[in-house]
Amino acid sequence: MAETPAGNGAHPAAAQAQAGEGPQLNALAQYAKDISFENPNAPRSLQPQQQSPQISIQVNVNAKQLAETDFEVDLSLEGNAKVGDEVLFAFDLTYSGVFRARNIPPSDLHPVIMIECPRLLFPFARQIVAEAVRNGGFPPLYIDPIDFVGLYRQKAEAGGADQPAPFGAAS
Repeated sequence: MAETPAGNGAHPAAAQAQAGEGPQLNALAQYAKDISFENPNAPRSLQPQQQSPQISIQVNVNAKQLAETDFEVDLSLEGNAKVGDEVLFAFDLTYSGVFRARNIPPSDLHPVIMIECPRLLFPFARQIVAEAVRNGGFPPLYIDPIDFVGLYRQKAEAGGADQPAPFGAAS
């Protein structure tokens, strides 16, 4: 028996997803929750440097459940550039999004929220940091892509538990 195509020749799985039966992850909103940039030694820090600065960046992801299918995800990027002990600049950004996750199996929900959501937020957060650093008088700082799967695994191992931390807990 031949399979009958869904409306307009669409693949049946696509029709099922359009009908809302397949897994869905939607970004409802995204926003800069907190941002700061410091150039504590300006204008001296803007002069040509004898050596390249050491750049340090820390990444953190947290999430909390807002409703049955809605989650707020925070991607925090914190960093600085130093030459010796002198700070050239420092930044701190929490870029957040509200996501709706539907029809995702419970066993997959935590990784989807903690990996896929920050992956969607990262390009926007990266651009905000680059522009803040540039507006501070330095060349833009383009942060390398982040391995959110590796970060998720690292946090799971550091937690020492097989179960992921519940939403709303520091994760």
